[in-house]
Amino acid sequence: LRFSCRRGGGLVQAGGSLRLSCSASESIFSIGAMHWYRQAPGKQRELVAGITSGGRGNYADSVKGRFTISRNNAKNTVDLQMNRLKPEDTANYYCHTKIYGVDYWGKGTLVTVSS
Repeated sequence: LRFSCRRGGGLVQAGGSLRLSCSASESIFSIGAMHWYRQAPGKQRELVAGITSGGRGNYADSVKGRFTISRNNAKNTVDLQMNRLKPEDTANYYCHTKIYGVDYWGKGTLVTVSS
């Protein structure tokens, strides 16, 4: 299983929006939870949002109410809509899933939020 970024990050001003999109090389229909993580310079990678196979999302407190995770099993994609971005959201963002105990990561995409 491989992930590729269909729509990536970039530079945005604080208060702006970006949408990240990861495309899987195989069907995600039978895959369980999928996630978006991020890693800021000098910090550990942290879980931003997850979505169950049934489409229920859960979020880190720092992004709750601003970010929305979604998945399209027909298109094999998992997206992260990011609104009201803050400078502290600046990080490399990674899509992720785990299958039978094996972690699968997308290549990071850089999101930079200027103040």
